[in-house]
Amino acid sequence: MNTRRMEELRKRRAAAEAGGGPERRERQHSEGKLSARERVDLLLDEGTFEELDKLVRHRCRDFGMDEQVVDGDGFVTGWGLVHGRLTYVFAQDFTVFGGSLSEANAQKICKVMDLALKNGAPVVGLNDSGGARIQEGVVSLAGYADIFLRNTLASGVIPQISAIMGPCAGGAVYSPAITDFVFMVDRTSYMFVTGPDVIRTVTHEDVTKDKLGGAVTHTR
Repeated sequence: MNTRRMEELRKRRAAAEAGGGPERRERQHSEGKLSARERVDLLLDEGTFEELDKLVRHRCRDFGMDEQVVDGDGFVTGWGLVHGRLTYVFAQDFTVFGGSLSEANAQKICKVMDLALKNGAPVVGLNDSGGARIQEGVVSLAGYADIFLRNTLASGVIPQISAIMGPCAGGAVYSPAITDFVFMVDRTSYMFVTGPDVIRTVTHEDVTKDKLGGAVTHTR
């Protein structure tokens, strides 16, 4: 029995580390982007990362989601050291459901933010998300509300740093906008509430992602 359980644990840990799989990870690389775990490894001092909630799974059973379960649910969360200083971090994995927010992975973010507040340490978000997970509806939006609350409670108490590493759209854009520092990657990161397709439908204006919400647009 114990052998079987240990083997299941090893498989689930490996699945969590694989994220959306090698094909989607390679697609990230071809677009000039790293995976969530690669970004965390580069940010933190070597060998210091301690991951939290690695095996968390979403609880949605609608729209076929019961057959699409990935350990970790697309977000990598935990703590480590940056130049020897305690830092809490979360990274959204675009290879898993487009980095969308679920009830489960919102709770992962809330946990690291709570721990950062408790320990007086900075929290760094590596954002790469298309927004809410529409299959979960209002439950996903409630997860954003929980995160926003912590953003306001942490404001002026601990440093909150956002790095926009890819798309940051819809509900995903509000939290970074109220953090202390926002860094964007030129030509591969975008921040907007609504994308070019919706703009075109509503206003008949053609606009690129870069012009609408790219790094240059925001720094101006």
